[in-house]
Amino acid sequence: MKNLIKTGTSTNHDKTQTTTITVSAYYRVHPNDRQTFIDAVVPEMIAANKLEGCIYYAFSQDLTDENTFHLLEGWADEEAYERHENSETFLTALTTVVKNVQILDRQGVRYDVSKIHIDDPRGKVS
Repeated sequence: MKNLIKTGTSTNHDKTQTTTITVSAYYRVHPNDRQTFIDAVVPEMIAANKLEGCIYYAFSQDLTDENTFHLLEGWADEEAYERHENSETFLTALTTVVKNVQILDRQGVRYDVSKIHIDDPRGKVS
């Protein structure tokens, strides 16, 4: 299964692939714990992207608040999602964050996707 294209250390996600499960979350962490959070999630992000059935898995730092991070995951099916949720790298990152990072705010939503639509508003610009 070809999910993503690796170029150097960056990953190009193909968000046009069908996902059955999408997760969207954000974390606002205490400034003193920001680096601990980053150090915990980077190895998990790299490992998750290599899992069979992972369409995309990305954390990104908010452009207006360096202590806020956004997570977007896309999974081919329930089995892939569960494999990730039970993986050693996920559980290690989760344990590190829960025990060592003061999370000031967190919201997460899992979507069970029945249909996707390609969104490209650039056509509105003439």
